[in-house]
Amino acid sequence: MSPNETEAGDMLSFVHRSLLHRNTVETEPFKSVFQSNLALQSLVDDFQYRCEILDQKVIEQSVEIDKLSAEAGGKGPSKNEIRQREKIEKLQEQLNEKLRSEVEASAAALKSATEVSDLKDLNTSQQATISNLREENARVEKNITHLNSKLADAESVARLAEKQYMGLKDTIRSLQEENDELKKVNHELVKRTVTEKEGMVDQINKMNEMVEKLQKEVDMLKALQKQEDRRPGWLRKRMVIASPTKEESTSKDEEKDNHSRRWGAMGVICPSEPKHIIQAHPQEATAVKYDGTGTDLVATASSDSNVKIWDTSNGQVRATLRGGNGHPMLGVDISGGLAVGCGSDKTCRVWNLRTQRMIHQLAGHSHKITCVRLFHTEKEIITGSADRSLKVWDITRSTYRQTTTLRHSSTSNSVDVSSDAMTSVSGHMDGGIRFWDVRSGERTLDIQSLHQGGVTSVQFSPNNSTQILTNGRDSTLKLVDMRTCATLQVFQHPEFRTLLNYASCSLSPDGMYAAAGSTSTGDVFVWKVSDGSVEKKMKAHETGVCGLAWGSGGTSGQQVATVDRNGVLVLWA
Repeated sequence: MSPNETEAGDMLSFVHRSLLHRNTVETEPFKSVFQSNLALQSLVDDFQYRCEILDQKVIEQSVEIDKLSAEAGGKGPSKNEIRQREKIEKLQEQLNEKLRSEVEASAAALKSATEVSDLKDLNTSQQATISNLREENARVEKNITHLNSKLADAESVARLAEKQYMGLKDTIRSLQEENDELKKVNHELVKRTVTEKEGMVDQINKMNEMVEKLQKEVDMLKALQKQEDRRPGWLRKRMVIASPTKEESTSKDEEKDNHSRRWGAMGVICPSEPKHIIQAHPQEATAVKYDGTGTDLVATASSDSNVKIWDTSNGQVRATLRGGNGHPMLGVDISGGLAVGCGSDKTCRVWNLRTQRMIHQLAGHSHKITCVRLFHTEKEIITGSADRSLKVWDITRSTYRQTTTLRHSSTSNSVDVSSDAMTSVSGHMDGGIRFWDVRSGERTLDIQSLHQGGVTSVQFSPNNSTQILTNGRDSTLKLVDMRTCATLQVFQHPEFRTLLNYASCSLSPDGMYAAAGSTSTGDVFVWKVSDGSVEKKMKAHETGVCGLAWGSGGTSGQQVATVDRNGVLVLWA
């Protein structure tokens, strides 16, 4: 059979089944009506039959009456006739009653037929409705079938897309891993290349500096000799090689007496116990510095962006000088009527202590300023920054002026100025210290690799401008002679650690002691300069010490101050 014939046969079978189902559904409501109609029809037929019998009887009775009447021949009705007539009348009444019943039954049958017709019409309309609903249902089922087909196709496409997505994810993951591996290799290559280049640059710089040193040594000595002729200073002292004469010893004793008067009535006092323990700042205190003019003031800087001035006689705060909000203060200095503070906001602020107002905000560095120092004349300031430069600022006028920029190849963590304000020294992250002529901006000396780690603090000796005290990340303090570049003394202890780039140290005003705080244990160490032995080890801090300063003592005689990572200031007695 062809596909068309098969399809036609299926259609006829479907129509036949539909008709059978329709007949079953349509005849079901009329079964009771049909049965009642059959019962009525049977009753009518029975009545009709009985009426016919009665009619036959009536006719027979009428014939018999007529016959009797004829036989009577004009005589009056007999009793039998009368009985027959009564019987006939009775039968007639019965017949009439039956006829009425039949008429009523016919009327009921007609009514039933009418009701059946109405029900047929209702059934026809309902069948039409059912047919429409079936057609609608067929269309809906067809749509559902079509939608199911589309849904199946969509699910198939979705599964295919999911497989492709998972494949892309795997590809991206492998590419990401490959990219990470390449980044790691590239980082290692860049790091190795940078290290090699830095090594080559350092070697070239060392060679160039060595050549420059050798070439300029004679000229530098001549220039230094001229400076020696123009002013007293450390160069005059470096020319003294022979033992001092009696007159020179007397002069030195007088000079020591002058220094003793400058340090206060009690002279230099080696600290032994805390006099005041003050919660100076809510956050880490980064630096501490005594007033260079010998007053009873000490300044502290903190990560809370503030600089505070304290009275060493009673431990009370005298002034709170606010810096940039959210920018830690990294360095501080105080001298006479001025206080300076530098921080991570790339600026250095200058305050008038009498009015407690900021008079300058020095801007010019491109990175955070890590250290600052006031010149003894209070007319100039030198700052060091992570942008690998030192800058000298003139603050004598209402508008500050940048006078000199000293450039180098490593970040400076600390800076100090000689008593004659002609020479500056800076300590750097590469472990070396550099000396500068602050007027010309030239580097006059470079002592490389003094410490294994970075240099965190430098200080000119208060009584010998040729000696420098340094602190390094290798947890050692060193006293260096700038004339010979030799290390005169090394100060260390198994429990002493320097873990911060801004950890400071200090010499006593007479140069007899060196002191620093451990950034790990919080202990404060005091060494003898003469032999490098530990004179004292003191404990007052609960956490690492960030900074230490040793001042002249003022009128109160208090000389040593330390600050720690909890913001605590300790004034030692």
